[in-house]
Amino acid sequence: MDKIYEQTMLFDFYGELLTEHQRSVYIDAVYNDLSLGEIAEERGISRQGVHDLIRRCDKILKGYEDKLHLVERFTRAKETVREIQELSGTVAGENFHGEQVFRPEAEGRTEEDLRGRLQRIGELSRELMKEL
Repeated sequence: MDKIYEQTMLFDFYGELLTEHQRSVYIDAVYNDLSLGEIAEERGISRQGVHDLIRRCDKILKGYEDKLHLVERFTRAKETVREIQELSGTVAGENFHGEQVFRPEAEGRTEEDLRGRLQRIGELSRELMKEL
Protein backbone atom coordinates (compact mmCIF):
# COMPACT_ATOMS: atom_id res chain seq x y z
CA MET A 1 0.00 0.00 0.00
CA ASP A 2 1.43 3.39 -0.97
CA LYS A 3 2.43 5.43 2.10
CA ILE A 4 0.08 8.40 1.59
CA TYR A 5 -2.87 6.11 0.84
CA GLU A 6 -2.06 4.04 3.93
CA GLN A 7 -1.79 7.15 6.10
CA THR A 8 -5.11 8.53 4.88
CA MET A 9 -6.91 5.22 5.31
CA LEU A 10 -5.55 4.74 8.82
CA PHE A 11 -6.42 8.32 9.71
CA ASP A 12 -9.94 7.98 8.27
CA PHE A 13 -10.58 4.97 10.48
CA TYR A 14 -8.68 5.87 13.64
CA GLY A 15 -7.97 9.61 13.48
CA GLU A 16 -10.62 10.47 16.06
CA LEU A 17 -8.60 8.48 18.59
CA LEU A 18 -5.71 10.96 18.35
CA THR A 19 -5.60 14.11 20.44
CA GLU A 20 -6.83 17.33 18.84
CA HIS A 21 -3.23 18.57 18.53
CA GLN A 22 -2.06 15.31 16.93
CA ARG A 23 -5.01 15.33 14.50
CA SER A 24 -4.41 18.93 13.53
CA VAL A 25 -0.71 18.46 12.80
CA TYR A 26 -1.33 15.17 11.00
CA ILE A 27 -4.01 16.75 8.79
CA ASP A 28 -1.63 19.57 7.88
CA ALA A 29 1.14 17.12 7.00
CA VAL A 30 -0.81 14.39 5.22
CA TYR A 31 -3.94 16.03 3.83
CA ASN A 32 -2.81 19.64 3.37
CA ASP A 33 0.70 18.58 2.25
CA LEU A 34 2.42 21.27 4.33
CA SER A 35 6.13 20.91 4.89
CA LEU A 36 7.55 20.22 8.34
CA GLY A 37 8.95 23.75 8.35
CA GLU A 38 5.58 25.30 7.50
CA ILE A 39 3.81 23.35 10.24
CA ALA A 40 6.56 24.12 12.76
CA GLU A 41 6.43 27.84 12.00
CA GLU A 42 2.63 27.94 12.18
CA ARG A 43 2.57 26.09 15.52
CA GLY A 44 5.65 27.61 17.12
CA ILE A 45 7.41 24.27 17.56
CA SER A 46 10.58 22.82 16.07
CA ARG A 47 10.73 21.05 12.75
CA GLN A 48 12.07 18.00 14.60
CA GLY A 49 9.08 18.17 16.97
CA VAL A 50 6.70 18.08 14.02
CA HIS A 51 8.60 15.17 12.48
CA ASP A 52 8.52 13.22 15.74
CA LEU A 53 4.80 13.92 16.23
CA ILE A 54 3.94 12.67 12.73
CA ARG A 55 6.00 9.51 13.24
CA ARG A 56 4.34 8.97 16.62
CA CYS A 57 0.90 9.39 15.03
CA ASP A 58 1.81 6.91 12.28
CA LYS A 59 2.87 4.42 14.94
CA ILE A 60 -0.30 4.96 16.99
CA LEU A 61 -2.56 4.57 13.93
CA LYS A 62 -0.73 1.42 12.78
CA GLY A 63 -1.01 0.04 16.30
CA TYR A 64 -4.78 0.45 16.20
CA GLU A 65 -4.90 -1.30 12.82
CA ASP A 66 -2.71 -4.15 14.10
CA LYS A 67 -5.23 -4.72 16.89
CA LEU A 68 -8.54 -3.98 15.15
CA HIS A 69 -7.90 -4.68 11.44
CA LEU A 70 -10.68 -2.32 10.34
CA VAL A 71 -8.85 -1.04 7.24
CA GLU A 72 -7.96 -4.59 6.21
CA ARG A 73 -11.57 -5.74 6.64
CA PHE A 74 -12.88 -2.68 4.78
CA THR A 75 -10.49 -3.34 1.89
CA ARG A 76 -11.56 -6.98 1.63
CA ALA A 77 -15.25 -5.99 1.77
CA LYS A 78 -14.69 -3.38 -0.94
CA GLU A 79 -13.03 -5.96 -3.21
CA THR A 80 -15.89 -8.40 -2.61
CA VAL A 81 -18.48 -5.77 -3.51
CA ARG A 82 -16.51 -4.89 -6.64
CA GLU A 83 -16.52 -8.54 -7.72
CA ILE A 84 -20.26 -8.82 -7.02
CA GLN A 85 -20.89 -5.69 -9.10
CA GLU A 86 -18.84 -7.07 -11.98
CA LEU A 87 -20.62 -10.42 -11.87
CA SER A 88 -24.08 -8.94 -11.58
CA GLY A 89 -23.40 -6.34 -14.27
CA THR A 90 -22.34 -9.07 -16.66
CA VAL A 91 -25.41 -11.14 -15.86
CA ALA A 92 -27.58 -8.11 -16.59
CA GLY A 93 -25.65 -7.38 -19.79
CA GLU A 94 -24.21 -4.13 -18.43
CA ASN A 95 -20.93 -3.12 -16.92
CA PHE A 96 -20.60 -1.03 -13.76
CA HIS A 97 -21.29 2.16 -15.76
CA GLY A 98 -24.50 0.78 -17.26
CA GLU A 99 -22.94 0.26 -20.68
CA GLN A 100 -23.87 -2.84 -22.69
CA VAL A 101 -20.97 -5.31 -22.50
CA PHE A 102 -22.42 -8.31 -24.27
CA ARG A 103 -25.50 -9.75 -25.81
CA PRO A 104 -26.01 -13.23 -24.40
CA GLU A 105 -26.79 -14.73 -27.77
CA ALA A 106 -23.72 -13.13 -29.38
CA GLU A 107 -21.37 -14.13 -26.57
CA GLY A 108 -22.66 -17.67 -26.35
CA ARG A 109 -23.57 -17.30 -22.67
CA THR A 110 -25.27 -20.37 -21.40
CA GLU A 111 -27.77 -20.86 -18.64
CA GLU A 112 -25.04 -22.81 -16.85
CA ASP A 113 -22.68 -19.80 -17.06
CA LEU A 114 -25.35 -17.51 -15.64
CA ARG A 115 -26.12 -19.97 -12.85
CA GLY A 116 -22.41 -20.12 -12.04
CA ARG A 117 -22.24 -16.36 -11.84
CA LEU A 118 -25.28 -16.21 -9.59
CA GLN A 119 -23.85 -18.95 -7.39
CA ARG A 120 -20.59 -16.98 -7.06
CA ILE A 121 -22.56 -13.84 -6.17
CA GLY A 122 -24.31 -15.84 -3.45
CA GLU A 123 -20.97 -17.12 -2.10
CA LEU A 124 -19.47 -13.63 -2.09
CA SER A 125 -22.55 -12.21 -0.37
CA ARG A 126 -22.32 -14.81 2.39
CA GLU A 127 -18.59 -14.10 2.85
CA LEU A 128 -19.31 -10.40 3.05
CA MET A 129 -22.03 -10.89 5.66
CA LYS A 130 -19.65 -12.98 7.80
CA GLU A 131 -17.05 -10.23 7.54
CA LEU A 132 -19.49 -7.56 8.65
